[in-house]
Amino acid sequence: MIDDTTGRTLVSASSLDKEVRAAIKGGGNVAASKVVGKAIAERAKAIGIESVVFDRGGYQYHGRVQALAEAAREAGVKF
Repeated sequence: MIDDTTGRTLVSASSLDKEVRAAIKGGGNVAASKVVGKAIAERAKAIGIESVVFDRGGYQYHGRVQALAEAAREAGVKF
């Protein structure tokens, strides 16, 4: 998650993070995207971020992009 006004990264999560990798059974698939979405939402909530704007970067809203977004919503981030 990035603050567009200052260009600063506030929170990040990746399938390469040790904590996230331990919870993933496989590679870059929909299940991994769900774990990453949950992790980034938990990290955002820990620093007080509850609402964001989701920019899918030109990717269609399906598959891994959709899985990440839905997992973040389920974890409590609003967008």
